Amino acid sequence: MITLSQVSLAYGSRVLLTQADLLVRPGDKIGLVGPNGAGKTTIFRLITGEETPDTGQVNLDPKVVVGYFSQDVGEMAGRSVLAEVLAGAGKVAAIGEQLSELEHRMGDTSNPLSDKEMDLYGELQHEFMTRDGYDLENRAETILEGLGISSARWHEPIETLSGGWKMRVALARILLLNPDALLIDEPTNHLDLETIVWLEAWLKEFPGALVMTSHDREFMTRICKRTVEVANQTITTYSGDYDFYLREREIRRDNLIAAKARQEAMLAKEEEFIARFAARASHAAQVQSRVKAIEKIERIEIPRETKVMKVQFGALKRSGDVVVDFKGLSKAWQLSNGARQSVFSGLDGTVVRTNKIAVTGVNGAGKSTLLKVITGQTDPSSGTSVVGASVQLGYFSQYSGDLLHNDRTILEELQDRLPRESVGSIKNLLGAFQFSGEDADKRISVLSGGEKSRVMLACLLASPVNFLVLDEPTNHLDIASREVLLEALQQFEGTVMIVSHDRYFLKHLANRVFEIDHGTLRVYEGPYEEYLATKG
Repeated sequence: MITLSQVSLAYGSRVLLTQADLLVRPGDKIGLVGPNGAGKTTIFRLITGEETPDTGQVNLDPKVVVGYFSQDVGEMAGRSVLAEVLAGAGKVAAIGEQLSELEHRMGDTSNPLSDKEMDLYGELQHEFMTRDGYDLENRAETILEGLGISSARWHEPIETLSGGWKMRVALARILLLNPDALLIDEPTNHLDLETIVWLEAWLKEFPGALVMTSHDREFMTRICKRTVEVANQTITTYSGDYDFYLREREIRRDNLIAAKARQEAMLAKEEEFIARFAARASHAAQVQSRVKAIEKIERIEIPRETKVMKVQFGALKRSGDVVVDFKGLSKAWQLSNGARQSVFSGLDGTVVRTNKIAVTGVNGAGKSTLLKVITGQTDPSSGTSVVGASVQLGYFSQYSGDLLHNDRTILEELQDRLPRESVGSIKNLLGAFQFSGEDADKRISVLSGGEKSRVMLACLLASPVNFLVLDEPTNHLDIASREVLLEALQQFEGTVMIVSHDRYFLKHLANRVFEIDHGTLRVYEGPYEEYLATKG
């Protein structure tokens, strides 16, 4: 279906791929993994023809329809939300427009259809039916609902939507296209947990080939049965899911290290023989033979390990047993038209020291609002929220990066936030978060979303806190960085409240669940996985 054969690609001195191979078969479900900047998005662009390899071949069956969802949604304007999605149906949408034009002409007695046009109408109608065109609008509406865009918004102008909602519309367009090969780059960004679960079910049933990247480990493991790693200028295929890939990669690396050790031992023996007998004429032929043999041996190289951030919390001051106690907590926002919109009301709950609490609920339920009230970012409309004795609170928001100063460097930003720390300790801290050497001098304005998140996490780490309140801390972090953060939070001796749509993260962290449902709070005593079981 799709093959990359001996593909090499470089941007100046930066080499991404060297004689790399990839095969995508009909019905494949492939998870594309690798460190940031290794070339995963480039693979998509090679397949779609947006990039051309320096050498090698990219072969695509001409009959294969490819759909590509990227984080760059481009310009969207001039249509309603529903019309924008329908326009993404490719040839089916174009046939529908042709049929509408011909049907309009049928009612115009002054300009009747010719026999040739009637034949065309019949052909188009047959193809439209074959491609399920008459159900196109119903399918578009189903997809929009599944992606969390309610019917009340279908006829809104697309340009009134925020960037995150436009991402959902762009994804809906690609799903409606129902291509033979679907390429998806980070589909779960900007999606809440309920929408991720819906998308997961849709992709499982998708009959075509799928190649996707995702920072959500559980999402990818549930869908993808093959894993393709892009790293160290090559592409390596593993015949299993992400968990299998992790195990097999370690086995392959251990085998490679052992093979390199054997090769080095053999070369040392050969070089010792050459050095010992190089001056003896009686051994000249043997020496030359061994020199030539050594020159022909391809040296085994151990790929460098992917650099990941390192998180380790220091010693904590013990807080009181009751970290937060809230009673009758209510919050309503004042709307621009003067009306008040209730988020939740009458919430009662207690956060106990060492709790690791997952705060859950559908999109818009008020999860982030509850965290803001608890941390004092906003006042409750009624009720009380009291922080306990000796509690030192640290708050991370998914929008924390917006609080950074664009004109500063990373180092300057941390120096301002951590005035008591020496330059050396700040640089060590930045190195732990993958900002080493000259990276510390990068301006905030040029950082990606993931880099800004790492800067804010570094600031939080350096503060002596014993109560962490985290709102989507894993957004923009790759899988490796998420797992490092997870391990650190597992070992954190303080208390955690967290909102996250990463199920793997919550399953391995949370020991209690606060669910906000229709404005009320339900408390589940037990780990997140048991909570999911109660939800069916």
